[in-house]
Order: sequence, then structure tokens, then C-alpha cells
Amino acid sequence: MAEKVTAGQVFSNPINFLAFGFGAGLAPKAPGTFGTLVAVPLFWLAADLSLINYLILTLFISLIGIYLCHESAKSLGVHDHPGIVWDEIAGFFVTMIGFSFTWSNIIIGFVLFRIFDIVKPWPIKWIDKKVAGGFGIMLDDIIAGIFAWLGLFAIHYFWSGL
Repeated sequence: MAEKVTAGQVFSNPINFLAFGFGAGLAPKAPGTFGTLVAVPLFWLAADLSLINYLILTLFISLIGIYLCHESAKSLGVHDHPGIVWDEIAGFFVTMIGFSFTWSNIIIGFVLFRIFDIVKPWPIKWIDKKVAGGFGIMLDDIIAGIFAWLGLFAIHYFWSGL
């Protein structure tokens, strides 16, 4: 069981505030889902970027996430505390690469990402257990995002009505 984190610990520390998805990670149930929900309006703001600029932004979110997640975990003394949800934000951004902001894309991408992040099929579960630090916290969600992207791509490919 992860150590209880207070709102004061999150809101008084800018690194924890970002790592906790602007406070979404404080949700008592399903903080990863709430963290992914934070990514939706952020994606909406970024959805009109060119593909190259979106990829650069996604890379930036992922790289800064390594630092944020590492430092937040270190300050809390808990590796990959459930409230650290910056990795979910990055994973959702990966899921949505190349897809427009439509509600069908958002809902399907969201559900696929949450399934892969929760179920953790191989190699996600192995990475989650074996890769340490901020890189490990981020990497399993990035790969879950890639799996969700593949699923969303397949849905678009086979059912072009989206």
C-alpha cells in the first residue's frame, strides 16, 4: 500500500504538483484514470499542431516526465506512487499521435490506454517491475500508449467510419 500523500505535499511542491497531474493524482480511487482525464483537455489544446510539432511536444512531455516522476518519487520515498500520474498524461499523448480531436477518438483512445495501463500485458508488466527510477515510471506508460495507438490505428483501418 502506498504511503498517503496530502494535498499540502502536492500543492506546495511544484514537482509533486506536476507529477500528480495538477492534483488529479490525489483522487482516492483510480488516480491513473483521473490523470488520464487531465490529458484530454491538454490534447485538445495540442490537437491542431502539425504532426512534427505534436511529436516534439510529446517527446518533451515524456522527457520532462522522467525528471518529474523520479524527483517526486524520491521526495515521497515511494517508487511509482499511484498518485504520480504524469506518466498517464504522456501515455495518452502517445496514444493520440496522428489522430484528430474527435470524441470517438478520445473515448476509444482513452479506453484502450487505460486497459493497457491497467492490464499491463508483456512487456509492460516486466518493465513496470524491472526498470527503476523516473525512466521506469514513464516507460511502461509510454509502451501502453504505443499499444493503445496500435489499437486505435487498427480500429481506424478496419472501421473507417470513425
